[in-house]
Amino acid sequence: MSTPAQLLSALTEGRHDQALAGLYALDGTQASLDKARDRAARVVRSFLQTFEPAPDVQAALFSGPGRTEIGGNHTDHQHGHVLCGSVDLDMLACAAPNGGSAIRVQSEGYPPLVVHLDSLEPRKEEENTSAALVRGVAAGVGALGYPLAGFDAYVTSSVLSGSGLSSSAAYEVLMGNILNHFCCRDGLDAVQIAKTGQYAENVYFGKPCGLMDQMGSSVGGAVAIDFADPAAPAIERAGYDFSRSGHALCIVDTCSSHGDLTGDYADITLEMGAVAACFGQRFLRDVPEADFRAQLPDLRRRCGDRAVLRAMHYYDDDRRAVQEAQALKEGDFGRFLALVNASGLSSALHLQNTWSAADPRQQAIPVALAVGRELLDGAGAIRVHGGGFAGTIQAFVPERRLDAFRTGMEQLLGPGTCHVLHIRPQGGCLVAR
Repeated sequence: MSTPAQLLSALTEGRHDQALAGLYALDGTQASLDKARDRAARVVRSFLQTFEPAPDVQAALFSGPGRTEIGGNHTDHQHGHVLCGSVDLDMLACAAPNGGSAIRVQSEGYPPLVVHLDSLEPRKEEENTSAALVRGVAAGVGALGYPLAGFDAYVTSSVLSGSGLSSSAAYEVLMGNILNHFCCRDGLDAVQIAKTGQYAENVYFGKPCGLMDQMGSSVGGAVAIDFADPAAPAIERAGYDFSRSGHALCIVDTCSSHGDLTGDYADITLEMGAVAACFGQRFLRDVPEADFRAQLPDLRRRCGDRAVLRAMHYYDDDRRAVQEAQALKEGDFGRFLALVNASGLSSALHLQNTWSAADPRQQAIPVALAVGRELLDGAGAIRVHGGGFAGTIQAFVPERRLDAFRTGMEQLLGPGTCHVLHIRPQGGCLVAR
């Protein structure tokens, strides 16, 4: 460990360049490395200015990456399969123990946040806030038997809020890694950290999400996950180098926020669960697809057509996620792209998560998908990204078409809305100390 001043000196002198390059300079350019080094140094300086710590306090730099869902749209909460990956946009924090019993967080551009560790019960008034996530992650770590202690953290983020890159999971994983280092002596693994994040989001934040977001952020790389046993999900790295595919991974911000759409997300889980309940089960994973198909007329009457269509999507996209991972393992990128396009069509027609019925005038995702398909002209792949209803779309764009695609999307949505990302090999982590 180093004092903040020592950490800052090591960063500016390039002694942590190797670690930074592995997280942020995935295009191999010096400009990307310089940008990453400057950002890390700025976070440490901001920590010093904000908290004015004692000269001998021991500090470290932590990262919680955003994640991109590659396959399996809304399948994780039904104990299905997903394919996801951590990306090179993240939340970066300089943190240090403060010797007290409170967590103090200053996120760049936001008011300061203080969570006292002697009171970790969920608070209704904190739902949908960062304080709920900090309190929930701390409570989850404490429930594992580790003694909690206060720390100070200055956080900056390049993860687009409301983007489908899961800024909430990045924040949870970031806090989990800080607590893991300062309170658990690095005793938690990536899966345990992901589970504390999901617990915080479900119980404290008030969003009934599955575990995919947190796993994608925490584990790192492109990973196939089977949630048949959510307590011990099966994880397998896809082992594919996307940089050799001849395609760029683009996340396009439609400039529509999904911050007030918790009810829309919850309805998907509730409706899929209602179909499963007709067979005496909680999750569709435990209902044989043949039994579901045989009961379609009765299920339409009991659950409604939208619930039936969403269940259809689950079975099809659960299967596709497995097929996508297999295509990548076999190096069949063309087959992978066809499956991504099929997933996007199913999300739009069956899952129905490209716009909210509560606000039919806002259909930014369908508009962006329509224009994006025209720009791709039959090449690559394009689909809704993440939870849906608003936020972002995902596209795999042939490199020869990238400039035209980006120009066209930004003409529609505004400058800086088309982001070229990379799958980074490491999830949430301690970057430097």
